[in-house]
Amino acid sequence: MNLSIKKSLYIIAAAASTIFVGCKKQLDINNDPNKAPVVTGTAALIYPSAMMSTTGRIGGELNIIGGIWSQYYTQNWTSNQYKTIDAYNIQSTDYQGSYAELYSGALNDYYYALDTAKKAGEWKYYLMGTVMNAFTVATLVDLYDQIPYSEAFQGKANINPKFDDGYTIYQDLLKRIDTALSKDITTERDGDPADNDFIFGGDMDSWVKFANTLKLKFYLRMINAHPEVAEAGIRDLYTNNAAFLDIDAAMKLFTSTPDKQNPFYAYNIYRLNTGTNLKASATFTTWLNANNDPRIVAFYDSTDAVPMHQGDFLSKYSRVTTFNQSPTDPVEFISEAESYFLQAEALERYFGGTGAKALYDKGVTAAFAALGYGDEVAPFIQAGGVYEYPAAGTLPEKIEAIIVQKWAHFAYGCHSLEAFFDKNRTGYPRTSPVYSKEASYVPGQFVFSPNGVTGGKFPKRLVFPDSERSRNKNTPAEVPITKPVWWAIQ
Repeated sequence: MNLSIKKSLYIIAAAASTIFVGCKKQLDINNDPNKAPVVTGTAALIYPSAMMSTTGRIGGELNIIGGIWSQYYTQNWTSNQYKTIDAYNIQSTDYQGSYAELYSGALNDYYYALDTAKKAGEWKYYLMGTVMNAFTVATLVDLYDQIPYSEAFQGKANINPKFDDGYTIYQDLLKRIDTALSKDITTERDGDPADNDFIFGGDMDSWVKFANTLKLKFYLRMINAHPEVAEAGIRDLYTNNAAFLDIDAAMKLFTSTPDKQNPFYAYNIYRLNTGTNLKASATFTTWLNANNDPRIVAFYDSTDAVPMHQGDFLSKYSRVTTFNQSPTDPVEFISEAESYFLQAEALERYFGGTGAKALYDKGVTAAFAALGYGDEVAPFIQAGGVYEYPAAGTLPEKIEAIIVQKWAHFAYGCHSLEAFFDKNRTGYPRTSPVYSKEASYVPGQFVFSPNGVTGGKFPKRLVFPDSERSRNKNTPAEVPITKPVWWAIQ
């Protein structure tokens, strides 16, 4: 396939990703996510559509809730778009579009592509589809705790699929990844996937690393609920000399042209025709300022960012700084920096910490470099630097250092859901006993929104959408959004 055809495929897929975040698609809930439509095509044809569906939703609408709940930005006091998120007032009518699209779009297409690839012995597409399917399924599990899985996508054969628990789903995803990794991806039977692989350009070694790094993340998710399984899985990865990501697993082909923009930008700025809805949060800006972190310019276009206090949208502010967005920003699935941080955590938990400092330093360096500040990182991580790794500290102190640096990094690349998940898994960054307006507030600690409706408890999940409940009699009873999911700190 020549370059012009490849670009045409990308344009079609990128246009679809913007449709995903548009108003019409947001309100279109007529497609049953548990009934697979008739699809024809090859894995090579269907896979790009699935990947862009994942990119459009997780990198767009869902990224916004992750960013607000991770306290990178907050609802502007002069507008109303995201007040319910900042007040933790999520209803069953919210996120129906993303839920339906990830099922009827992304997952339906992944399963079709995987079935087609398996029958044809196209193992490169099988690995690519398996990894992205696992990433998408896990994101839904992490948001909803239970989802239709083992009985889903049977069409009329089962219109009321059961909801599987998250741990069971994770176990199956790990098995599927192992199966895909066991296949012979050296064959050219399926041609060169570079033409429609928008993540690695057909580099299958990087897909193997992506698969291993995703497995590592899944096992680290389990440390609270199934510590023995987590340890055994991680030790097995290292025993078998698994290679992990040393580059970004990310979609980076966005342009400033409408219909080919970053989905976060398209959803929040282009769709709404305003760039002022999301304002700098005092939680993040105070931490950046306290550490003289130069990345504040990348996030807020200023070294003198004027923030709002998180969730303080009923107060009046004379001037506040807008969170910086660009139509060409990437959507990261697992970044190079995150890979290093995951490895550092694993080494601290299970291998006595040997090599953890070096990986932590590489993580901070990659995080700075992603924003163009790679040349400025050395003073921060050297001895005496504000981000120096606490090599002589306790395990909790080391884990906190790793997770807080991940939090700072996840503000970039439409990757903020991971910061929300990490907070629920580890408790870091810490939660402040006082609001950020108080003199005793410690920069970077999470604060409860003054307009929160959950009695002082932070959100931990989303609620099942009405569109699912009205169609599937097996939808579990609704639980508060403050109830932790299966892998979180209980």
